[in-house]
Amino acid sequence: MAEANVVLPSTPSRTPGIRYFLRLYARSKSALFAALLMALIIVIAFAAPLLAPQNPYDLQQLSIIDGQLAPGAQSSAGFIFWLGSDDQGRDMLSAIMYGLRISLGVGFISVVCAAIIGGSLGLLAAYRGGKTDALIMRLVDLQLSFPAILVALMLLAFLGKGIGNVVLALVIVEWATYARTTRSTALVESKKGYIEAVLCLGLPLHRILFRHLLPQCLPPLIVISTVQVARAIALEATLSFLGLGVPVTEPSLGLLIANGYQYMLSGEYWICFYPGIALMITIVALNMAGDRLRDVLNPWTR
Repeated sequence: MAEANVVLPSTPSRTPGIRYFLRLYARSKSALFAALLMALIIVIAFAAPLLAPQNPYDLQQLSIIDGQLAPGAQSSAGFIFWLGSDDQGRDMLSAIMYGLRISLGVGFISVVCAAIIGGSLGLLAAYRGGKTDALIMRLVDLQLSFPAILVALMLLAFLGKGIGNVVLALVIVEWATYARTTRSTALVESKKGYIEAVLCLGLPLHRILFRHLLPQCLPPLIVISTVQVARAIALEATLSFLGLGVPVTEPSLGLLIANGYQYMLSGEYWICFYPGIALMITIVALNMAGDRLRDVLNPWTR
């Protein structure tokens, strides 16, 4: 008598851990270099009071005599202006370090707030459906139909200058992208069996959304956030260059570029050139690190 073939249930595969993703990320040398460069930029920016040779916004440390000195010149205080000085005697290297703090702070804070607001609305739209979904998605379509820079300019023209106003304008510009991405991912996940199981258990709405649906939506949100940080920094620099961003007392990289632009034709290129290089390196590093993160977290490309 032939023995019956018995098929045993397969053991569920383990979810790849953080070490697996780090090893996979490190296979791209250019992306690893970009990530390390971005980490170095963040450390330099937030340790600027300790690393910068001068506090460029302390009037007691500035001297008009040191204004518009070329890179490598010595100041009246005895230290070297490695990247030159501007018209008010600010050390450009110190100004870039302090400017990075404003640019990165505005970029990260606006992206976190936009992700929280947009992600929550996207989850709610996917779970509720019906009129709630239609209302939220129409607001998303309306928001995405206008250029981001135009909306930000209109908002800041009404709100005025200020770091808080710039963050608010960027949040209003960016939340729709997170809402649409979260909704599309949550719609797929809501059709799966584990969501039906927790619905049968009668769990409260906030627990279903934030404990069961949200973790499945995090990978695409993380990828979008890395790219959106670079976009937010570029938008803030554009707004500050146009005179509608951060105030003069706390200039970002965009405002440093705007202040030095008028001296380009007179030969003092370094006042505008080096902040532009710092801005370009920051945005390129963020984009390269985000592109590799997208490939690592996407199971199809992985």
